[in-house]
Amino acid sequence: MGAADRMTEGPIWRQILIFSIPLILGNLLQQLYNTVDSVVVGRFLGSNALAAVGSGSQLIFFIISFSMGASIGAGVLVSQTFGAEDRMGVHRTVHNAVALGLMAGALITVAGVILAGPLLRLLGTPEEVFPQAQRYLRVYFAGSLFAVFYNFATGILNAVGKPNKSLQYLAVSALTNTVLDVLLVAVFGMGVEGAALATVVSQAAACVCIVRYLLTAEGEYRVNISEIRPDPATIGKMLKIGLPTGLQNTLMSLSNVVIQSAINSFGPTLMAANAAYSKLDGFNILPVISFSNAITTFVGQNTGARKPERVRTGLYVTLAMGVGYVIVTGALIMLFGRPLMGIFVREEPVIELGLYIMRFFCPFFALNTIMHITSSAVRGTGRTVPPMLIMLFFLCVFRIIWVNVTLKLFGQMFWVFASYPVSWVLTDLALMIYLRRSNWLEMPEQT
Repeated sequence: MGAADRMTEGPIWRQILIFSIPLILGNLLQQLYNTVDSVVVGRFLGSNALAAVGSGSQLIFFIISFSMGASIGAGVLVSQTFGAEDRMGVHRTVHNAVALGLMAGALITVAGVILAGPLLRLLGTPEEVFPQAQRYLRVYFAGSLFAVFYNFATGILNAVGKPNKSLQYLAVSALTNTVLDVLLVAVFGMGVEGAALATVVSQAAACVCIVRYLLTAEGEYRVNISEIRPDPATIGKMLKIGLPTGLQNTLMSLSNVVIQSAINSFGPTLMAANAAYSKLDGFNILPVISFSNAITTFVGQNTGARKPERVRTGLYVTLAMGVGYVIVTGALIMLFGRPLMGIFVREEPVIELGLYIMRFFCPFFALNTIMHITSSAVRGTGRTVPPMLIMLFFLCVFRIIWVNVTLKLFGQMFWVFASYPVSWVLTDLALMIYLRRSNWLEMPEQT
């Protein structure tokens, strides 16, 4: 095993930072090409098309979020066996992660194509937006196998300390997407279908690159096609860790779908503003997700190596980095909010609503950061149920009740967006209580 790829020895802050940087750059690249999608669609197809793509993005996350949880379970198991220096365990787990990724990708491809239209109807998508949203989603989901499998493959590479490889392949994807967006939408006039096809082809390009690497890698994580067969015991361990997170992701995305439905009720202008702001918000959330992925891998490896105090210190170090980052970026987004919104749309009412929305997010994003990093650290130990229950209650049940009650009482969009900072505060408090009163740092028995 490569000692340089293990995070069980050496300066903690340096290891987490070096591990996080490629993840941050990769996620920013991903956000950049998602932003290019929105800029091209908004500029060349108009605000209704942008609203269609934005509405569809919530459904995309809703359908693929369960597989993202399963990929986290696979990554945690790989990182724990890697940290314990269990070569055969790493080899076995990697091949089962590949098998699970292929099965999940095939299932989601079929489900997404079939359910795209009915789910958009359930969301209450306005008629002027519905046809474009449905066409966008059907093209996207036809190629969603690539996105799902890529999540599993990057989980493997991150777990064994190879985030640089993921960054390289994401760069290929970003460049491909940018070129195809301009060609298919602006030059060939393919509409929202062109934007979806650009995303699918770019994801396929990254997927091909990462598969090629796994087939030729030197090490116990090298994939041999003949050995890709699901082992019930190993798949069961992955699902035991990953299913609570997958369920959490799915139900949390359900709350986002409910909120999107509430936003849809205020019309296409607010839908377009929310879609545009969400791309700016990605420059806050995606680096936080990178720090979260880093602490999950760090905790997983050090749990495998049975070093609880190193786990605790790693959590504090990662929290300091994440909170420091969002304070800076949140301030910058608010300071330059108008010109940033103007990149996506020209309509002044859409820009004004985008500026209104960001006031509910940027000043409070440290709360969201604490939530993501803390829950990810706990998951790295394999204890995925407690953070799932906490986050499900406050980010799903509480938000849905809040939105439905406040809209009936007041009928104002203020209450829709206020659900985010309020739920973040409550989730953070519950997580802090769990950390203080539980035995989450108790090292599990080796298996």
